[in-house]
Amino acid sequence: MALPPPDPQYVLRGANDAVNTLCFHCADPEPELPILFSGSSDGLIHIWNIKTRRMDRTLNGHGGQSVLWVKTLGNRNTLLRLGRDQNICLWDLAEGRKDVTDSVSTDHVGFCKCSLWKVGERRWLMAVPGKDLEEVRVLELPSKTSVCTLKPEADAKLGVPLCLQLWQPSVGSSPSLLAGYEDGSVVLWNLSMGRRLSRLACHQEPIMALDFDSEKAKGVSGSSEKMLCVWRQNEQQNLEMQQTYQLTNPGIADVTLRPDKKILATAGWDYRIRIFGWKKLKPLAVLDYHTATVHCVAFSDHSQPGQRLMAAASKDHRISVWAIYNPT
Repeated sequence: MALPPPDPQYVLRGANDAVNTLCFHCADPEPELPILFSGSSDGLIHIWNIKTRRMDRTLNGHGGQSVLWVKTLGNRNTLLRLGRDQNICLWDLAEGRKDVTDSVSTDHVGFCKCSLWKVGERRWLMAVPGKDLEEVRVLELPSKTSVCTLKPEADAKLGVPLCLQLWQPSVGSSPSLLAGYEDGSVVLWNLSMGRRLSRLACHQEPIMALDFDSEKAKGVSGSSEKMLCVWRQNEQQNLEMQQTYQLTNPGIADVTLRPDKKILATAGWDYRIRIFGWKKLKPLAVLDYHTATVHCVAFSDHSQPGQRLMAAASKDHRISVWAIYNPT
């Protein structure tokens, strides 16, 4: 007889609106870590201490505009945030500060989140949705230098990009970008040439989220329909469909691979978190705790695999934290 799915290890309460995005920072040796950042629809960013399971600090300053994406930049004291005010802000959190030290305007009115990739010592690439609805801009940080602007051909009819994933095939190679579009296509872009390498029409509905395993050259995407799609990049650098999985209910808000690439988690419009084995997309568990749409799932970056956590953020204002399928 199958074991029932576990309950959360604990639940973080204190957000007063829907929680849209999460980012762990657990790898540093400082005693006050590990921490979890969350961004809410009321414009607030909460900083949670995972050891005490309490909220440490709240960041405001977004004029009540929804927070769409948060990510640490190199260390726990430097935080990037994208909001519905069309600005990406850089926060300095060192020594108790709450200062916005820099910002970039996206002029983008949609809900597309950014993607960040480290390319060198204190150098990152950031993909952001562009001013024109179909375009994506890639910037180098911290200089904010423009690397390229990626815009589909006029007759491509992809619609707006809804999710972005930067990745690098191997050390020293040119970074690439995967983008999921409104028409249900995943597009692979070469950044050094600024051109499209491949397009795969894998969904009938807009792609809401994707993630990519660069070691296996294999990715996964979810949309507003009842299907997960797994696809790969072949030796000719073309994207090709590999596998699909039919879901019980429509709507995937997020898909996230654990850092060791053994587990895949999805956030569902049906209030559920689904766990799969990544190798064969084997269903492992359905976690039924939240009472509204789950917007986001994130895995912690603990250096010890046995300490890894998974967090899920929901429209019900709560963040559930789980310890599942960890090596013993």
